[in-house]
Amino acid sequence: MPKGFYYETQILSWVFSYDGIHSPDCVAVTAAGIAMALSEVPNKQTIAGVRIGMINDQFVVNPTTEQMEDSELDLMMAGTDSAILMIEGFCDFLTEEKLLQAVETGQVAIREICKAIDVLVQTCGKKKMVEAINLPPAELYRHVEDISGDELVKALQIKEKIPRRKALSALEEKVIMILSEQGYVSKDELSGPIENLADIVEEEDEDEVIEDGEVDEGDVHIKPVSRKPHRQLFSEVDVKLVFKEVSSKYLRRRIVEGEKRSDGRSACELRPINSQCGILPRAHGSALFTRGETQALAVVTLGDYQMAQRIDTLVDTEESKSFYLQYTFPPSSVGEVGRTGAPNRREIGHGMLAERALEPVLPAEVDFPYTIRVESTITESNGSSSMASVCGGCLALQDAGVPIKFPVAGIAMGLVLDTQEFGGDGTPLILSDITGSEDASGDMDLKVAGNEHGISAFQMDIKVVGITLPVMEQALLQARDGRKHILNEMLKCSPPPCKALSPHAPVIHVMKVKPNKVNLIIGSGGRTIKSILEETGVYAIDARDDGTVKITARDMESLEKSKNIITNLTMVPKVGEIFRNCEIKTIAPYGAFVEIAPGREGLCHISELSSSWLAKAEDAYKVGDRIDVKLIEINDKGQLRLSCKALLPDANQEPGSIKQQTSSSVKEKVVYKDDIIKMTTRRSRRKKEVEPSAAENATPKTLENSTADSP
Repeated sequence: MPKGFYYETQILSWVFSYDGIHSPDCVAVTAAGIAMALSEVPNKQTIAGVRIGMINDQFVVNPTTEQMEDSELDLMMAGTDSAILMIEGFCDFLTEEKLLQAVETGQVAIREICKAIDVLVQTCGKKKMVEAINLPPAELYRHVEDISGDELVKALQIKEKIPRRKALSALEEKVIMILSEQGYVSKDELSGPIENLADIVEEEDEDEVIEDGEVDEGDVHIKPVSRKPHRQLFSEVDVKLVFKEVSSKYLRRRIVEGEKRSDGRSACELRPINSQCGILPRAHGSALFTRGETQALAVVTLGDYQMAQRIDTLVDTEESKSFYLQYTFPPSSVGEVGRTGAPNRREIGHGMLAERALEPVLPAEVDFPYTIRVESTITESNGSSSMASVCGGCLALQDAGVPIKFPVAGIAMGLVLDTQEFGGDGTPLILSDITGSEDASGDMDLKVAGNEHGISAFQMDIKVVGITLPVMEQALLQARDGRKHILNEMLKCSPPPCKALSPHAPVIHVMKVKPNKVNLIIGSGGRTIKSILEETGVYAIDARDDGTVKITARDMESLEKSKNIITNLTMVPKVGEIFRNCEIKTIAPYGAFVEIAPGREGLCHISELSSSWLAKAEDAYKVGDRIDVKLIEINDKGQLRLSCKALLPDANQEPGSIKQQTSSSVKEKVVYKDDIIKMTTRRSRRKKEVEPSAAENATPKTLENSTADSP
């Protein structure tokens, strides 16, 4: 956008149709560039955007969503036919050389798109509103420089942010006051003589057309207010705007001519770094990272799958993610008063950048089955708070015992592009670890995160017409040196990271069972899994269809207890095995449920409880009694049928005949618990038909071949 264009301009991008194959974001950037090029807005150059991926060491322009799943690089960039305006991307520690090759590939694609847009503009583009560009009068620049002069130079030399900001604010008020006393400043918002209503609103035509009682809106025109030349009258808004530009000019001149920045550093010098870990004893992991006047408090919380962040966006294929970073920038961090609440766009963007910078160093879920949440709160800020979140987040992860692959650091780079303006040789001046004022007055804000060997995340915004690849290469190489220095300073962290799980963190264990055994863990309506939670006190048990069981417990004792129960539930006993001293857990009309192992029960049918006939199981046993049983059947659902009779001596039968009789019952009909009422009714009917004298030797035919297995 040209300087001095004050019309409110809004670009709306709507996704009306999404095929799930091509990502709409890069298309939206190009569409916005086309809309601007065709409109009356006097933009300087045509803009387009592309996404670059890398698959099998080959760059792909605008890859599909399926291709991006295999891509080692996610680079989004925008620019003109000759320069780069913006880049943002994430990768798995690519080298600077490889990243520059990707940017060059994107630049070629952007150039072709811009050429096509220019052809379209020549066909149907509108005339640009060049006359709408209103710049402050050149005379005002001279007045501001004459009044501020040496005081402005001294104010810019103050090293601390708050005192420097107060000095500049006081000087600005002084300039406005002096110009007002001299009669140069108007109390109105617009410079130049005040236009009357007749100048603003064109007079209505004499032949005004009225249709349906309404005036044709085409007969009344609102003219944009423009500045008319006036020798000595300026608005207060213009004075503030010019003072800001003059301050930026003086700051840039000081950096180029004196090779010293506001805080006394050279172009490549970083601010002092200090870091501490474990400052919050109750948190799972914490770190305080301070770089100059920028400080980030990072806190790590570990949890189970229930803490995973849900995703509900247009392009995301996953429903949740087990690692996320939340960035908070309270107004107090910059000495201001403001509202707090839902994160704004800036906080979301900074948090995503820091999250993607740390994500490549996290362990695989099979090695560390935790959901990881990082909260970065900026306690004070003077530039590069997102990169401070990367450094603090990395230390906090180590303090929480997360086995990261290697440390990661981030740095923000700045740029003074046109050094000839201030007597330089024309070589762009790259600044390392920029402050807030250098960000506002400079020409570039380049954030780079990674380790000493490669880059994991990067973001660049340009405030000029664009930069070339050689300038970007110089900035990336200088950023690599800065990252190495920061990583060395992070090693000096005192106290150092704990690198072990906090005693306050949950304990998570992952075990594998056969997929067909998962239903035994869950139980009917979740009854079994609920009973395990109540009995052991573990936080959660996640049993998945593929046989993966994830247990989240408060301590090792409850974890081991739940592991034993699940192991026993899913064990595969063999038919013929004998289990001694087993407790009767439940008595039913048709038999007794016996616990052969913790959490694993089987049914000993009433016909298998005794070698003699029993009218009711309660006649011989009660809950809590212990008996020896033998496993005689496992049905298709994994339910167990037990026999106590098979282990009892019988005077009328040989041991071999008992085994034979027992084994013949393997194919007997299975009776389930929901048939209890039917069986009870049949038993009552049968009792009435049996004579009392014969009842002792009778064998109930209805139930003798019925079995029920444990759930």
